[in-house]
Amino acid sequence: MKLSIIVPVFNVEKHLRKCLDSLLDQDINKSEYEILIINDGSTDGSLDIAEEYVARFSNIMVHTKENGGVGSARNNGLDRSKGDYVYFIDPDDYLKPNVLRLLLDTIISYNLEILTFSWTSFFDGKSKKITHEPAVKGDECVPLSQIMTGIDYIAEHKYKSSVWWYFAKRSFLVKSKVRFIEGRWMEDAIFTTQLFLKANTIADFPLNAHRYRVAPGTAMTSKKPSHYKKLIGDIHNAIFVFDEIVNDLKIEKVNHACIERIKTRQQAFVFFLLVRMIKSTMNFDEVRLKIGSIGSIGAYPLNSFIGEDYNLFVYQVIAPLLNTKSRFYTCFRLFNPFFKLRYKLAKNID
Repeated sequence: MKLSIIVPVFNVEKHLRKCLDSLLDQDINKSEYEILIINDGSTDGSLDIAEEYVARFSNIMVHTKENGGVGSARNNGLDRSKGDYVYFIDPDDYLKPNVLRLLLDTIISYNLEILTFSWTSFFDGKSKKITHEPAVKGDECVPLSQIMTGIDYIAEHKYKSSVWWYFAKRSFLVKSKVRFIEGRWMEDAIFTTQLFLKANTIADFPLNAHRYRVAPGTAMTSKKPSHYKKLIGDIHNAIFVFDEIVNDLKIEKVNHACIERIKTRQQAFVFFLLVRMIKSTMNFDEVRLKIGSIGSIGAYPLNSFIGEDYNLFVYQVIAPLLNTKSRFYTCFRLFNPFFKLRYKLAKNID
């Protein structure tokens, strides 16, 4: 078995068929790969769809567990996987046809622990938008980047926090002992960073293989107040996890550019934390505690956020407005009541 594709599923009946069909519309034999559907306690028709595909295709399996979140589902799938390589895909995304053979042949031929590749992002029901333009198009020869360590890769690439843009060698995954945190969001950002840092052989293959759906109501886009508070807590946790990562890298005296990029990623978490707190139902005392805690580890103010990785105009405008306690508290007092009123009028407060 060459490849295990892990699909965590929770109430995605609208998109699951598209995802599974894309995984089947590939140029490798069904005996070479398995599709592991981890049903995380779905209450819609997702399980029925999964079982329909299991009955039709011998390389698809479904395992049902109590709802524990996407991190728990991915860990469950990883524990059950048998392939030499592992790929995580979200059930509302899909793959371009006939890309698995080239990706598998590449990671095997060069004996890589991790192989990254390109993707297209599109908004649900709207026109597509390229977010990571491949280096080549059509039938041109696809060049592999230089093979390097994960530390050097992070130093030289604007790497993505998600887990659906790379294959990983399963023996390396097991040996690394890196696991998804369970019961929290931001699990992919922590997992990817920790895993890359342990890699000795990683390369980028600029094949535009993945299709990433941006949809309302997901973990990162939902505006439900209770979800907002949960996400704020999980972003806050990620900030502290990344602080530990940065401190360990400083002790090991690794590539300085790698440390700076990870610090920038941590600062991005801080920026999005600040914005979400303004839009939340949190009270001022709760917000002040969060600000004090991230300030105590030097993650705030934002000293290394704006730059090569985060340079959108909106970031350059908003970041300075939030970059001291007095400015942030002023913004919170001015704008937070508006959001609370909007939630109240929409009868959306839990």
